[in-house]
Amino acid sequence: MYNVVNPDMIVEKYGADTLRLYEMFLGPVEQSKPWDTNGIDGCHRFLKKLWALFYGKGDELLVNDEPATPEQLKSVHKLIKKVTQDIEQFSYNTSVAAFMICANELYTQKCTSKAIFKDLIVVLAPFAPFSADQLYHDLGGKMESVHLESFPVVDESLIDTDLEQRMDMAQKITSMVLALRRKVNIKVRQPLQQILIPAVDDNQRKHIEAVKDLIMNEVNVKELNFAEGQSILVKKVKCNFRVMGKKFGKLMKGVAAKMNGLSQDDIAALEREGSLSFDVDGQNVTVDAADVEIISEDIPGWLVSNEGNLTVALEVELTPELRNEGMARELVNRIQNLRKETGLQITDRINVTVAPNAEVETAVKSFADYIKGQVLADSITVADNDGVETDFDSFKLNIKVEKANAR
Repeated sequence: MYNVVNPDMIVEKYGADTLRLYEMFLGPVEQSKPWDTNGIDGCHRFLKKLWALFYGKGDELLVNDEPATPEQLKSVHKLIKKVTQDIEQFSYNTSVAAFMICANELYTQKCTSKAIFKDLIVVLAPFAPFSADQLYHDLGGKMESVHLESFPVVDESLIDTDLEQRMDMAQKITSMVLALRRKVNIKVRQPLQQILIPAVDDNQRKHIEAVKDLIMNEVNVKELNFAEGQSILVKKVKCNFRVMGKKFGKLMKGVAAKMNGLSQDDIAALEREGSLSFDVDGQNVTVDAADVEIISEDIPGWLVSNEGNLTVALEVELTPELRNEGMARELVNRIQNLRKETGLQITDRINVTVAPNAEVETAVKSFADYIKGQVLADSITVADNDGVETDFDSFKLNIKVEKANAR
């Protein structure tokens, strides 16, 4: 077994731009980066969504000269601002998340404005140079290459603070949930049931509600719910003794005892207000949220993550229904890859034969219409065949893909 990943094989499977985006997404070059299939799958899905914005499911360019809407302008100029700041600070990983969120927004808005997409692909060019150049020429770009275009300048008047806060919230939650998936090695193609968030105040809840659908789509969960009152999430406060010792001196022992005994309501107030005041040995002291670390305990069937005053719990228990849907998505992925390898046109209808396997048969029975719709299949049959041996996580089976009129 090898302890390295062959970059040539990754480029052949995903493309050079996907690998480049993934490396940027992982963080600074000086940090060690464990390989994660879920992460590169996410970058690959972003690029596929970008192509879908241009071409839908066919080969006819959807983008046209229609004027951009105010919301579309806000989306792309928020992206321009974020990427410009990241480039100036040599910090690119959050830019990749911003691209994914912007693409999802434009996809939801059904944007087809050429002006919007020109700015988008020029901003994307340093991150995914080959895809950006191809799309630039498809749009009828005037320069020899997208890399000769001037970088777009943000128009602050098109960005409202409320939108910026919502997008920051979406980026944070998306990153946290994807990290939790990686922790237990659950691919993004595998649907999960829900995210649970204990909002610290009405403002935070409002911002999350505004981007709820975007988050669920990006991390592939079916529900995003808010924990009310005394929720199933149990939080604890961990004192930073190095900082607090200097701040409170001889009172530190009493302060620590008080912090260890905080109720869940007290902790919620500390998160909400940013500080908590109380008496220790007859003296009033104030502990700031920055003085401590607020952590949430994992609960059976869930994983919990904290970042500042934001807590996210992800339900990771897989029901038979979720497993079947996940297998259906895996099957769609393998069939789509075989379509490409067979040289079929993107609009060609196909017939699919899948070798017998208990997991696959159950998924096909439950999600046949979904699978056929995704891969443009007229039929999908479970039977022995002489097709291509295809790898799944725990087994291999033959899949045969034929053009529908070839029979």
